[in-house]
Amino acid sequence: MWLLVAREPRANAPYWTGRRWLAAIDAAAWPLFWVLLLRQIDAPVGIVGPMVVAFALLFSVERVHRAVWVNHRYWFTTWRWGRIAIALMVIGMVLKLATGQGA
Repeated sequence: MWLLVAREPRANAPYWTGRRWLAAIDAAAWPLFWVLLLRQIDAPVGIVGPMVVAFALLFSVERVHRAVWVNHRYWFTTWRWGRIAIALMVIGMVLKLATGQGA
């Protein structure tokens, strides 16, 4: 037996002054981050390198389009992953202090 559950669509993002341009920067920065991360690899990457760059360009165009023209449907990637990164850093600092290695 198959059970299908339909979720409600996500609500529109709240609009505030400057959101459109900040969203455009966020939309372009993350694919650029992946390309710069790929450039840090010293080993030959073969066809994977150009493919990652091509996919990053495609994703960047789609994300910038959504950030500028369909802004009410764009959710910030930096906010989503930044919270996780900050939480992991706090956990790391607490563990470092708990083990007596922190200053």
